[in-house]
Amino acid sequence: MDTKETQRNGFSGKIGYVLAAAGASVGLGNIWRFPYLAAKYGGGIFLLVYIILALTFGYSMIIAETAIGRATGKSPVGAFNAYGSSAGTKFGGWINAIIPMLICPYYSVIGGWVCKYLFEYLRGGVKEMADDSYFGGFITNGFSSEIWFLVFVAMILVVILAGVENGIERVSRIMMPILVVLAVIICIYSVTRPGAVEGVKYFLIPNVSNFSWMTVITAMGQMFYSLSIAMGILITFGSYMKKDVSIEESTIQVEIFDTGIAMLAGLMIIPAVFAFSGGDPQALGAGPSLMFITMPKIFASMGFGSIIGIVFFALVLFAALTSAIALTESAVATFADEFHMSRTVCTILIGIVMIILGSLSCLGYGPLADVTIIGMQFLDFFDFLTNSVMMPIAALCICLFVTRRMTIAAAVAEVTLDGHAFRRRKIFEFMIKYICPVFVIIILASSVANVFGLISM
Repeated sequence: MDTKETQRNGFSGKIGYVLAAAGASVGLGNIWRFPYLAAKYGGGIFLLVYIILALTFGYSMIIAETAIGRATGKSPVGAFNAYGSSAGTKFGGWINAIIPMLICPYYSVIGGWVCKYLFEYLRGGVKEMADDSYFGGFITNGFSSEIWFLVFVAMILVVILAGVENGIERVSRIMMPILVVLAVIICIYSVTRPGAVEGVKYFLIPNVSNFSWMTVITAMGQMFYSLSIAMGILITFGSYMKKDVSIEESTIQVEIFDTGIAMLAGLMIIPAVFAFSGGDPQALGAGPSLMFITMPKIFASMGFGSIIGIVFFALVLFAALTSAIALTESAVATFADEFHMSRTVCTILIGIVMIILGSLSCLGYGPLADVTIIGMQFLDFFDFLTNSVMMPIAALCICLFVTRRMTIAAAVAEVTLDGHAFRRRKIFEFMIKYICPVFVIIILASSVANVFGLISM
């Protein structure tokens, strides 16, 4: 590997990296996907399994990706090629690089929906949005949903053009503390609703009788969403990390931040739904319906529902923006590194890709509703392709790369640079060599089998 130090923009220090990496991790998956899965797969027992996996599986993958990025000073493609260019390393680098380019467009469509709802709550439309037909009417209106999608994309690109420290880090420093405060406010309001205490118990107290193998598989799958694993983000952000920053300490702080937000999201949503539905976990629903149909109904039934709706969707918007910014940055960094173009040109090109692919997802519920891929709308197909197929494969490539190309010793050396402690070194070595590859293969097989109706998740 060429060890020559290259000039590269980066974070100002550990706080900048931790907030940016936490911002990448804290997204829509934490706010609505985590509570939905926790309710469906056992409540407290799901939470316990998830925390155990976060401390082992998730921890090891974050360490690996961050070490790869900082050791090479490159985004995914260059990082993999730094240890020898072969068909395997090229594939591993490019699949990690392409994933954010495919995720961010459809993710931005959902971000546009969040913008629309926040705007309507600010206008005082709390009763209007509680109507069953409101969400469906909005997303099938191609013009309206496209406009709000473009608004969200514009916000992302403005931050990316500002750079790593002045853009991504500065926005993360502002948004992440506000996000935590908003989450705590909604959480307190939710758990104090009449009947909410049963939801709190269901979510926080493990009940072994609710455990199943699907609890483990689903919690493993959620790890990818919650911790931004195998999206190229952590490799890219690692390349921006200063050499005097402890990788392990930063990873632990990102873990705590991300898991804490996921738990707050659970306490925001599950008790409120329990109180609203009379204790029925099934009322949490799945996917967009939870955030855009169920929650507006709950807000409409509450005192101060309009204010809580504003706070909730502001929180969701901040979470969506920080994750989308990280995804876009990873894509821009790959273009800049591999094609040697300016940051501005790369941002414009990625913006064009986002608008083209995102418009397909946006219009897939309206004018293009009759056009499907393997029976899926564009947004659902891109979600399946990236999260169920490409990300597990990318994670497997990372495990194999660390153990066979970079070597575990080199990864450990990067973590312990300048005498930094590596307290969970044995866990990392065992997980990345033996357990993580098995986990990602299980996730890949179960996710694909579920989509094609071979198993039920």
